[in-house]
Amino acid sequence: MPQGTYHFPKGFLWGTATASHQVEGNNTNNNWHAWEEEGHTAHKSGLAADWWGGRWREDFDRAAEAGQNAHRLSIEWSRVQPTPDKWDEEAIEKYRLMLRGLRERNMTALVTLHHFTEPLWVTERGAWESAEIVPLFEKYVRKMVDSLKEYTNLWVTINEPNVYALSGYAVGAFPPGKKDLKLAMQVLANMLRGHAAAYRAIHELQPESRVGYALHFRPMVPRTGWNPLDRLMRNIRYEGVNMGFPTGISTGV
Repeated sequence: MPQGTYHFPKGFLWGTATASHQVEGNNTNNNWHAWEEEGHTAHKSGLAADWWGGRWREDFDRAAEAGQNAHRLSIEWSRVQPTPDKWDEEAIEKYRLMLRGLRERNMTALVTLHHFTEPLWVTERGAWESAEIVPLFEKYVRKMVDSLKEYTNLWVTINEPNVYALSGYAVGAFPPGKKDLKLAMQVLANMLRGHAAAYRAIHELQPESRVGYALHFRPMVPRTGWNPLDRLMRNIRYEGVNMGFPTGISTGV
């Protein structure tokens, strides 16, 4: 590409993203905090972070100064619904404050409703292993959309469901650290149901909204181009990792 000044087309959103557990600090009521405290990883995502204390303002300022016109942030389910029968209205108001902060900086907000973490009370009920989570997730989504729709109409229901299912239930690298491919597929199926329920609920509450999910897409090549077995294995992994969720969305299977 020759050197020069290039411009995004009108309406193009360019920005960065954050995830609540990774930036807020002191999220101690979710599955990832428990996983970290149990010593499964040397990384403690939120230990040094302090978005919740107010440093989100500095990051939004830096983003605006860099010419960004959008930001994607996530809601920490365990903050806003710490127990099954309680909503933390102060926490919800703080998210409203963050979204107002983006608007004040002329930045478009994109809100993620699930980014790898669940409240401990959801984990205790089986999380996405159990179909019971679908109405629980829908209830949470409805509360968040009703509370935040004044500030955004762009929603991500679930971040990287394929990573959540495979890393947590096939590879064992994410909580709950299981290695059961059949269970991973069950989790992915329930996440599909959760996405569908959230999609319908959001459009019911905010018909003009745009709703999607964030897919982790991994390029794959066969070990050797000439070996049909290598090509077959590449195709199986490609379909399983990259296409399972979008195929389920488009076909229902």
